[in-house]
Amino acid sequence: MIIREALPGEAEAAGELRVAAYADRHLLDVNPPYARSLRGLGFDGHGTVLVAVDHDGTLMGTVMYEPWHPGSEVARSADEAEVRALAVAPLAQGRGAARALMDAVIGQAEARGVSRLLLSTLPAMTAAQRLYRSLGFARVPELDWDPVPGVTLMGFALRLSRG
Repeated sequence: MIIREALPGEAEAAGELRVAAYADRHLLDVNPPYARSLRGLGFDGHGTVLVAVDHDGTLMGTVMYEPWHPGSEVARSADEAEVRALAVAPLAQGRGAARALMDAVIGQAEARGVSRLLLSTLPAMTAAQRLYRSLGFARVPELDWDPVPGVTLMGFALRLSRG
């Protein structure tokens, strides 16, 4: 498996992979319109989309690294960044793609001198939460927020050594 930045021609495939992964776990049931946003995250110039690609070129997963900017959802300063839209194709789950993508995002944050890496997750995303905790992320209830009425996202943070 190779982890690399998504190529411009992979935007549509990465977006569809995200939607398929979230739909497979019924995570879009609470906010179906989010599928539209999920498709385009990171391809608007605010972040870096990483992909996990199998040896035959098959897209296995994707994640977005988003440094702080004035429109950031959770990050509040230039020494923070966000992880967004971690998704692994349903047929590729259990092969280490999510961990490899998260390791790459953490590496990017460290290389850029970020002191705190943040993410938000639905309470139902228990497998993702186990992964985040195994990587050193801690639950930070002060980062919880409601993107739409009736949907609460749980906040997690990872303290990093400044580069």
